[in-house]
Amino acid sequence: MILGIGSDLCNIVRIQASLDRFGDRFLNRVFTDIERAKASRRPHTIAGTLAKRFAAKEAFSKAVGTGFKRGVFMKDIGVVNAPSGAPTLQLTGGARARLDAMAPPGHAIEVHLTMTDDHPWAQAFVILYARKMEP
Repeated sequence: MILGIGSDLCNIVRIQASLDRFGDRFLNRVFTDIERAKASRRPHTIAGTLAKRFAAKEAFSKAVGTGFKRGVFMKDIGVVNAPSGAPTLQLTGGARARLDAMAPPGHAIEVHLTMTDDHPWAQAFVILYARKMEP
């Protein structure tokens, strides 16, 4: 069963402006080490890479129904790649706690993420799906 859906649209130019104005302060406050490393490997599309991840964080906060409140912080939501290459979320802290609290008894929650960009926009969708665990 679907427990939550979230989407977000992020302006890549806005992310570039934040990078230009705040630099490492912005990067370290919002993005995980893995996300910063991924962006740095894409020198021609750093802002687009980060904008997609920013949108994914926003989409997750909407899917869990809290926004960035009740202990859910941007840095606790990290975009990583599954072994298949598909993007997914690695959650820590309050983001992990909020997701765990949503799980119905006997169910595990799967996080499905898709991201795209077409300058000047980046977009992400998150679907939270409760899967019944095998006994």
